[in-house]
Amino acid sequence: MKTETKSATRNPLSHFVEKAKSLGFTAVGFSRPGAPLFFDRFQAWISGGKQGDMHWIERHAELRENPGKLLEGCRTIITLAYPYSSRKPFTPDGFASARYTEPGRADYHDRLRKLAKTLAQNIIADYPGTRTRVCVDSAPMLERSFAYASGIGFIGKNNMLIIPGHGSYVFLTEILTTAPLEFLKAETMENQCGSCTLCVEACPAGALEMPFSLNASKCLSYLTIEHGGEVDSETGRKMGDCFFGCDVCQEICPFNDKPALRDMSLASTEEML
Repeated sequence: MKTETKSATRNPLSHFVEKAKSLGFTAVGFSRPGAPLFFDRFQAWISGGKQGDMHWIERHAELRENPGKLLEGCRTIITLAYPYSSRKPFTPDGFASARYTEPGRADYHDRLRKLAKTLAQNIIADYPGTRTRVCVDSAPMLERSFAYASGIGFIGKNNMLIIPGHGSYVFLTEILTTAPLEFLKAETMENQCGSCTLCVEACPAGALEMPFSLNASKCLSYLTIEHGGEVDSETGRKMGDCFFGCDVCQEICPFNDKPALRDMSLASTEEML
């Protein structure tokens, strides 16, 4: 993102980015509403039945094609990336959950919505009469497409947004606004995976069928979180010590930190059961 010079003493866009960073966001990007860069691929993915039983993903295609319709008069989509810990949560008896769960902290939807609303109020203060809408996994948007379009990172072969210097352990939040923000169109970031296919090779369930191609119906995150059916013994074997979600394709990624310590923040399995 490159800001254009403004005659005002304070550049609202620069001030916004500074405020976002002070609140803990690790990257901020700006893009215009319209068809996401990967919308056609998304449609082909749905047509191929790769979404498993997540039929809700199929709904509101017109909004996914143009999320600007989520806010009448939307001029800008602001993408915010907020980090979560690279340390994996464990129980005292050796079982784990996905890192994003962050046991002991408030639900990330609530935390990030509160932070983003603070930033949205700053926009309204700088541009009186404008409107905003905050989205945290709460609207039919191809979040990673807009994050990529905003220039804050690239899409890895594991389909995750990777922010160089930080990695992929981030939540994404969006602020849609009618404010006339001035910025130059960002240059999309070239993929930096090179010849690496560690994520594809390491996927325990073979859900990464090839680079950039995820079959969610095979994914352990889907099977242990979204899928309504029972987990069979074969899936249980592939899960290893992680009973909720799966981070293998991120753990193996060279762009992510490899902390030596476990986060012993989960209750014991006896307490949970």
